Amino acid sequence: MQAHSTPRRRELPVPPIDLGLLFLRLAGSFMLFYVHGLPKLLHYAHELTVIEDPFGLGPTVSLWAAILAEAVCPVLIALGIFTRLACLPIIGVLLVAMLAVHPGWSIAEGQFGWLLLVIFTAIALCGPGQWRLGRGIAQS
Repeated sequence: MQAHSTPRRRELPVPPIDLGLLFLRLAGSFMLFYVHGLPKLLHYAHELTVIEDPFGLGPTVSLWAAILAEAVCPVLIALGIFTRLACLPIIGVLLVAMLAVHPGWSIAEGQFGWLLLVIFTAIALCGPGQWRLGRGIAQS
């Protein structure tokens, strides 16, 4: 009788959860930066004339808050630096956008915002994973 051996499964060099977190960080950060952050940086003067100001802080403060959340924080998250902390302004701006600025939007109309909210809340809850530059800077 011949012994039947089962083939050994090769382990990934990093746990799949870390690959998933890396993908969420890179994909979510790219989408937020490219769709919302970069246009605010490139067209700053125009954005000052069209930015919503739901709390009456003035367009400059509102735009700088949006730039922090949509341009600076996604870069930090993509790199894995201060990841959980960097998610908080994004979550805040998305909640304001979805609940205060666009309260009449259906789920379908606001699906991009809601999906970004899901992505960055998941990253905030789980942290950046092992694949990050900020490993020695800050244990997020």
